[in-house]
Amino acid sequence: MIENIITLTKAFADGNRMRILMALQHAGELCPCQITELLEVSGATISRHLGVLQRSAIVESRNVGKWAYFRLKEDQEHQTMITWLSSQLESTEQIQRDREALTAILALDPEDICRKQRGTECCPVPSEEGKEDK
Repeated sequence: MIENIITLTKAFADGNRMRILMALQHAGELCPCQITELLEVSGATISRHLGVLQRSAIVESRNVGKWAYFRLKEDQEHQTMITWLSSQLESTEQIQRDREALTAILALDPEDICRKQRGTECCPVPSEEGKEDK
C-alpha cells in the first residue's frame, strides 16, 4: 500500500506530468505526438512521462494500428485526485495556454504532427496515385 502511494506521488511530482494529466482530462484522449507538440519537448521525454503515469496507474493506453492513444484511467481513487488537481490548476496561466494550444493541436491531423516531428519516414505522404512517396 505505501509503495503504491509513493509511486503515485512521484507521478504528480513533475510539472510536465501535471500538464499531461490536465490535457488528457480536457481532451479525453491524446496520442504521444499531440502531447509532444503541446509540451514542446522531445518524444523521448514524453515517453518517459507517459511511462511514469502508466506505472502509477493514472493513465492507460490503447493501440489502433500504429497509433497509441492515452487517456486517464477511470477509477474513483484517481478521479478524485485528478478532480482536485484540476480545481487547483485550471485557472493558472500555463493550463489556460495549454488549453488554447490543445484546441489548435486537436484541429490538426495526427499524421501531419508526426511528420513535422519525425519526418516522412514515420508517416509517409501518399502520392496522387495512392502510393506512398519515399
